[in-house]
Amino acid sequence: MYFLSGWPRRLLCPLRSSERPFLIEPSAQRFYLAVLSETQISIWFSRPSVLIVSYIESGKAAAQFGFYQQVEWKADDSMIAVANGYVLLFDIIAGSDEKYLYEPVYPKGSARVKVTPGYKEEQCAPALTLEMKKPIDLEAPISCLQTLQEDLLVATADGYLHTLHWDSVSNGRRAVNLCTIPFSLDLQSSRGGPCLDLGGVHIRDMEYCTTLDGFAVVFDDGRLGFITPTANRLATDQLQGVWAADVSDGTCVAVNNKYRLMAFGCSSGSVLVYMIDSSTGSMQLSHKLELTPKHYPDIWNKTGPVKMIRWSPDCSVVMVTWDCGGLSLWSVFGAHLFCTLGEDFAYRSDGTKKDPLKISSMSWGVEGYHLWVIGSTDATPVPDGAEGDEKLQQAGILQFQFIKSALTVNPCTSNQEQVLLHGEDRLYLTCGDPTQAHNIPDKSPSRDSGGSPLRRPSASTPLSQGLSTLLGHKHWQVVQIHSTYLETNWPIRFAAIDWSGQCVAVAGRRGIAHYSLYTRKWKLFGNVTQEQNMTVTGGLAWWNDFVVVACYNFIDRQEELRLYVRSSNLDNAFASVTKLHADTLLLNVFRNVVILFRADCSICLYSIERRHDSPSASVELLQEVSMSRYIPHPALVVSVTLTSVRTETGITLKAPQQACSAESILLNLAGQLIMLQRDRSGPQVREKDTPANQTKLLPFCPPVVLAQCVENVWTTCRSNRKKRHLMEALWLSCGEAGMKVWLPLFPRDHRKPHSFLSRRIMLPFHINIYPLTVLFEDALILGASNETVLFDGPGSSSLEALFPFCTVERTSQIYLHHILRQLLVRNLGEQALMLAQSCATLPYFPHVLELMVHVVLEEEATSREPIPDPLLPTVAKFVTEFPLFLQTIVHCARKTEYALWNYLFAAVGNPKDLFEECLMAQDLDTAASYLIILQNMEVPAVSRQHATLLFNTALEQGKWDLCRHMIRFLKAIGSGESETPPSTPTTQEQSSTGGFEFFRNRSISLSQSADSIAGGKFNLQKTLSVPFGPGERWCKDSDSAENLYIDMMLWRHARHLLEQVRLRDLGCFSAQLGFELIGWLCRERMRVARVDDFVTALKCLHKDFLWPFPVIPACSINSPLKNGRCRPGMSSSLSQTLVLNCKCFCIEV
Repeated sequence: MYFLSGWPRRLLCPLRSSERPFLIEPSAQRFYLAVLSETQISIWFSRPSVLIVSYIESGKAAAQFGFYQQVEWKADDSMIAVANGYVLLFDIIAGSDEKYLYEPVYPKGSARVKVTPGYKEEQCAPALTLEMKKPIDLEAPISCLQTLQEDLLVATADGYLHTLHWDSVSNGRRAVNLCTIPFSLDLQSSRGGPCLDLGGVHIRDMEYCTTLDGFAVVFDDGRLGFITPTANRLATDQLQGVWAADVSDGTCVAVNNKYRLMAFGCSSGSVLVYMIDSSTGSMQLSHKLELTPKHYPDIWNKTGPVKMIRWSPDCSVVMVTWDCGGLSLWSVFGAHLFCTLGEDFAYRSDGTKKDPLKISSMSWGVEGYHLWVIGSTDATPVPDGAEGDEKLQQAGILQFQFIKSALTVNPCTSNQEQVLLHGEDRLYLTCGDPTQAHNIPDKSPSRDSGGSPLRRPSASTPLSQGLSTLLGHKHWQVVQIHSTYLETNWPIRFAAIDWSGQCVAVAGRRGIAHYSLYTRKWKLFGNVTQEQNMTVTGGLAWWNDFVVVACYNFIDRQEELRLYVRSSNLDNAFASVTKLHADTLLLNVFRNVVILFRADCSICLYSIERRHDSPSASVELLQEVSMSRYIPHPALVVSVTLTSVRTETGITLKAPQQACSAESILLNLAGQLIMLQRDRSGPQVREKDTPANQTKLLPFCPPVVLAQCVENVWTTCRSNRKKRHLMEALWLSCGEAGMKVWLPLFPRDHRKPHSFLSRRIMLPFHINIYPLTVLFEDALILGASNETVLFDGPGSSSLEALFPFCTVERTSQIYLHHILRQLLVRNLGEQALMLAQSCATLPYFPHVLELMVHVVLEEEATSREPIPDPLLPTVAKFVTEFPLFLQTIVHCARKTEYALWNYLFAAVGNPKDLFEECLMAQDLDTAASYLIILQNMEVPAVSRQHATLLFNTALEQGKWDLCRHMIRFLKAIGSGESETPPSTPTTQEQSSTGGFEFFRNRSISLSQSADSIAGGKFNLQKTLSVPFGPGERWCKDSDSAENLYIDMMLWRHARHLLEQVRLRDLGCFSAQLGFELIGWLCRERMRVARVDDFVTALKCLHKDFLWPFPVIPACSINSPLKNGRCRPGMSSSLSQTLVLNCKCFCIEV
């Protein structure tokens, strides 16, 4: 979701020699940041990151009012409040229209000279001044500040809440005593129930939540609460509160307005995330954010209290820091993204441990591209040679750079199968080579792309054809955003990629721009006035070759839906414009339908159709749906999606009808996924009886809740009848709970389903990466992860030495084995078999089966408690349905500890039987793997017997590599080992090579020289080796029983080949295994080498070597046969001829 990039930057902040900054607070739009020290307040600009103005308190004022402690911005950035012993209000006064700190200079004739009014203001740091107003004395120390539109809420140490007006004049001020506010466990009983004893207690930290209309507070005794007004004003009789039970160690709080969550930091180092129950009003614990001993064994319980919590501007991630230092990032529902207390952040390249960076304050920048951090001890004195008697201290502000997913602010890309990340000035894409799309033949009679060289693949063409080849590398396609557009419209707020992955579009503060990966060119507005007169409000998406934009027109003061064709110039003259009646917050595209979510909590569906007479599209309103009854606040809607997915009643539709029609609306309402599907309970009208332009869309049923704690949703508009389970499923990302898939269940062979069987099922499973997209047909999840590179800098205080260099790498993970396992757990083996058979053609399907067996084996065999209903026998039976069963089991065994083998083969079958099945199936490589299993589980006599069978079979089939391995294996067994099977160890550490176990008490290698093998008869031609180790039992005596046993098998095979006159195979056998063929033939010349049927032998020889028979003229026949008898000496000479031929053949081989 969010990923660190590069090294942090250090911004120097000039202060007095005895001071350093300790607090940073952003404005509402985060374009300005206030940095506070004891006697100085500084205003910084975000881009460029420069200091605008500083206000330094005089010594007399510091003695009268005290040092600065807190700071808070007014909602419109026109004022700022600073708390010491008093409340000091400052007016922020902008300079004249022509006065800026920095102004860009353009060459003469540049197109960017003549611009619209306000152009310079958008890209330059303004000149500001601070003017202090009259201080306000509250007669008590101030603990925290909170802005409320036109009011300022101040909590004091005497237990009061003060409401001040920002103008500090009108209507005076009001104060509420905390002891008079009724607190209880829920809002239903707070009126009549007993009040929480708050005597002598004050508020330590608080933050206002707009969507909950209340304050999350932390009291100085560690208790947590939520205060909400019953009216629009803060008064004693208009406030009520709830408190969290069994919590007394709270330290700080931060609220998430989009998801209505309250994150409370605790002294234990954990972050408790609460939500307000909609029915009772009580505080309910949603989830916890804490480091685990599995991933951080050295620091997980030594972090100290939570010091600060900050949600990102888009509310999708939260940053946490502790008293001991460090930064840790979580997603909104608890998926851990990174932490600087472990790995390369905490250790140097030589293994020594670093001191973690202690942080006094931090704040997110504009759009979450930066994190501004002030370290507790981050100060570097000016060198002694500096001029001036008074030395200033260059206190540093660290600025961490982030790259984030486009899903955070533009969730319309969730129906695409590419990963798109964007930083403040560049895009990261995972799509393939653009020439692949260019070379696809276009077989359609008309080109819908409007002259584009790119063609959108048809719905039947699997997108995975271009993506599967890209899963093996971790590199990105990085696209630099056009500098001309960026300098005027920074920051980039929205980004979208098209269906084919070849075109991207971005939207900044004003206007849009789009880029083609094929042409490597950006398209900007040729008319800058048009660009500056629109701003994107509801996001942007691609429909075929059109960019669909929900924007606001400043000239007409009208919300509009615009479509810009990619092939034409980016100009309003080529745009299709549709006026909208309300502000658009979200946008999405499903086939030829655009769905909009508006600020009045309504949903509008528009149809898009390309005009044939012009390069534009026509937009027509199809349907409006009011959601005001179900949505308490429009800002709570995270995403809106149109999909063909339906519940049980929808499964009865035909597959093509279901895949092509927009059947349901999915709304992510503050993490709660709700579905509205079309009401088909009434009489249905056949589509062929109704004209296309007069089709009346069905209304929607009341919404149903599908899941909780949902961060992202993925669905597809494509269909594939061979993979209906995957294509018609709904995929959910649920934070720390992993992922969930809402899977359809189909009857086998179109049989009538059982009445008791649900037609959809929600299956949860955990993954090791953060998901960013789902490849439906490839059964893969794509994501990204942070990777670090250590750099030994010249000094210990340099940023390169303090922090590693961070990169973002692509990741992928197979999820199919998780789904198959969940189906088997629920006794849905038939559905699991259908799903697995539809994916059997995937190249990594064998690995899927192996993963499923391995995971179940590890969990059940290492369980400390008995399992009443083990799953491994069911999984083993399931795997036997596939021809890869034997390979799957043996590969899983060899990657598993030896201690677990007995449990494994008790479920899958005796390894001797599996070995014999491999021999019957002629799968000798797999049989060799089972032989290793037998060598560890059976007595040596059994291993030798099965090794002999495999060796003879390998000799017959000419598997020479396997034969060489079997020779070493038979020699390694030895004749002096115990005839009892080895005992099963109780514990065994996992090896560093991934759990592969070979021979018991020895390691057989294939890389040592052949000198370690007994010389003499077995002079092997290739590298054959046995590494030396503590358990080695190699017999080097060439006359040993083992060597004699092997010799006999080799001699027997040689006799067999010679009896069948297979001289070519005999030569290969001799050359590959180093068999002493010449000496053996000499010994066998009067036995098996003796030829009795010369005609047959000669024919076999010609056939074996593919030699043609000679054509002898009739006039020159000189037959060796005379009077029916052979000439003397012919029998003995044939043997010599064979010897000579074999010599020549061995030399050639």
